[in-house]
Amino acid sequence: MELLHTIRELGDWRKQAQGESIGLVPTMGNLHAGHRALAAAAVRACDLGVASIFVNPLQFGPQEDLASYPRTLQDDLQALEAQGMAAVFVPGVAEMYPDGGHSLTTIHVERLGDILCGRQRPGHFAGVATVVAKLFNLVRPDSAFFGEKDYQQLVVIRRMVRDLCMSVEVIGVPTVREADGLALSSRNQYLSATERRIAPRMAAALQACGERLAQGERDFAALEQAGLQQLQQAGFAAEYFAIRSAALTLPDEHTRAVRVLAAGRLGRARLIDNLGLMLPA
Repeated sequence: MELLHTIRELGDWRKQAQGESIGLVPTMGNLHAGHRALAAAAVRACDLGVASIFVNPLQFGPQEDLASYPRTLQDDLQALEAQGMAAVFVPGVAEMYPDGGHSLTTIHVERLGDILCGRQRPGHFAGVATVVAKLFNLVRPDSAFFGEKDYQQLVVIRRMVRDLCMSVEVIGVPTVREADGLALSSRNQYLSATERRIAPRMAAALQACGERLAQGERDFAALEQAGLQQLQQAGFAAEYFAIRSAALTLPDEHTRAVRVLAAGRLGRARLIDNLGLMLPA
């Protein structure tokens, strides 16, 4: 597995890979089994898998955990090599943003980037879209792999690719969970022992809402309120509990493919999760 630190090194590697199909897995490091599933999917689908490890300052707000975000490079490299990745791009901030960690040019996906997590974290998805676009330009992958746990991110990236006519297939990989249902996340390690026992109740609230939808309930506002209360009663500082179409628009009586999404804080950890299902006609 080749370790690439500069855009020039990445460009040289990409020239050598000419004619091979490339699968890209963008990450911020501190990899867990969910990331390993993305790497495995890329290696299965493409001739060569390449991952990026870059803690992107553009997607962090002023009061967020950029400085303390866990960085575990050596463990990450071992995990990616074990999955059969051909290369890993590990640039510094100055390599990706030569003007002091900032960019005058950013990509804002209207509406999709401003709702749900975007409302709670202004500018977050512009930072995500910008760095992913840069990686797409540099790597020129045939496919890129993103976890469904970050479902809004997946929808934003797909819309950016569609609107900007990018020739890359964006593939969603199902959420990997702990045995008790908690979605894997790099920020789970912020949870105290008590908070860790509470955390799976977010997935339980989503599942309960999904069961009521499957049974035919269609009062979406009432179901959202019930889910929000369930999070609050469990001990979350709940941010939202929302039912949307698969495209993140508001559902109506004709909607079949839906996503139930939730976000909330437990101590230092901000947790998000979602559930996808098809409603009966």
